Amino acid sequence: MPTTAGSTPITFSFADYQDPAHMGFRALRVINEDRVLPSKGFGTHPHRDMEILSYVLEGALEHRDSMGNGSVIRPGDVQRMTAGTGVTHSEANASPSERVHFLQIWLLPARMGLTPGYEQRHFEPSELAGRLRVVASPDARDGSITIHTNAVLYAGTFAVGQSVEHLLERGRHAWVQVARGSANVNGHVLSAGDGAALSDEPSVRIAGIDSGEVLLFDLA
Repeated sequence: MPTTAGSTPITFSFADYQDPAHMGFRALRVINEDRVLPSKGFGTHPHRDMEILSYVLEGALEHRDSMGNGSVIRPGDVQRMTAGTGVTHSEANASPSERVHFLQIWLLPARMGLTPGYEQRHFEPSELAGRLRVVASPDARDGSITIHTNAVLYAGTFAVGQSVEHLLERGRHAWVQVARGSANVNGHVLSAGDGAALSDEPSVRIAGIDSGEVLLFDLA
């Protein structure tokens, strides 16, 4: 999907792309993979009643919002903005020469009308290597950022020979998104940009194939 900023591959229905069969999965509503050209970006625009996460893969993303926050988000950073009763924000490539590549994720909040909020946290590469590291959760477990919905987000990087199994409690579901490289997920090979929904499965098994960077959403 071309934009003035660059390009945006879309996982679920969003903006001009609408598919009634792909409106999200459980509380996960949007995963947009944005590639923003140098000195370009998305001008000030509004949001409400959504938990919005930004996960930068490459480059530097500059953020400003109506709550007075201003920051630059880089690889390893996870940012959460609670839109709640309403916020405006802008996003721009902070570099005049390098592209920024990031995922923007929308999660439906547990309730409407939350007070707008903001949080950002950096995770070192060693925290993600060969394992699933909690980066966002309702209870801020293990130093993760807080999200106001019944979901837990894990991130991990997996080289060839590295693998992990994530157990799913009864009634829980999972969405796995491969952000970079490729990985084997429950016997299926997924490449960068691919996602998989898992329901009625006891666990999620992830094995590295080609420097895979993976996000796993554990969802009610």
